[in-house]
Amino acid sequence: MRLLIVLAHPLADSFAASVAATTKAALEKNGHSVDLLDLYQEGFDPRLTEAERRGYFDIPYDTTAVDGIVARLRAAEGLILVFPQWWFNFPAILKGFFDRVFAPGVAFDHEQSGGRIVPRLTNIKLFWALTTTGSPWWVVKLYMGNPVRRLLKRGIAAFCAKDVKFRMISLHDMDRVTAKQRQAHLVRIEKAVEQI
Repeated sequence: MRLLIVLAHPLADSFAASVAATTKAALEKNGHSVDLLDLYQEGFDPRLTEAERRGYFDIPYDTTAVDGIVARLRAAEGLILVFPQWWFNFPAILKGFFDRVFAPGVAFDHEQSGGRIVPRLTNIKLFWALTTTGSPWWVVKLYMGNPVRRLLKRGIAAFCAKDVKFRMISLHDMDRVTAKQRQAHLVRIEKAVEQI
């Protein structure tokens, strides 16, 4: 299987980078083809331009500025996002990735009569999110309603790819976990990824 890992963390020595490296190694060990897209290292600009927004309903939509990344997404059969949750949301660079790359003509088409969107990422069969939160699980799930999971599963995955296998694995309370707990989480990730 061809998988695209998208890493969204500014620090090369972050725990997110360790999760991405562990994931990549486990996938390659099992014979999968892996493309690691480190948004910060590759200098991705998350800002939707004026021209991109003005042309949002043009057919075809102009993806020239992100064509390289669009090609990588189209070549993938699976997408794995690796990122921390900040303020119960995506890092800005990952939100910009969705805004600019999950565009009309790429991730979806506008229905001709207006209103609904038609999924286009038919190549994506697997959509995972590997993430961390600074808050305890009960704050994320019970108090906040798990907003990132909801957005990914009910919004982005459901509206862009049909019958996609969605999974989210989170390490909560990241600011207080020990080195031993971080290592145990990497082992958990490795075991989960080995099932792909």
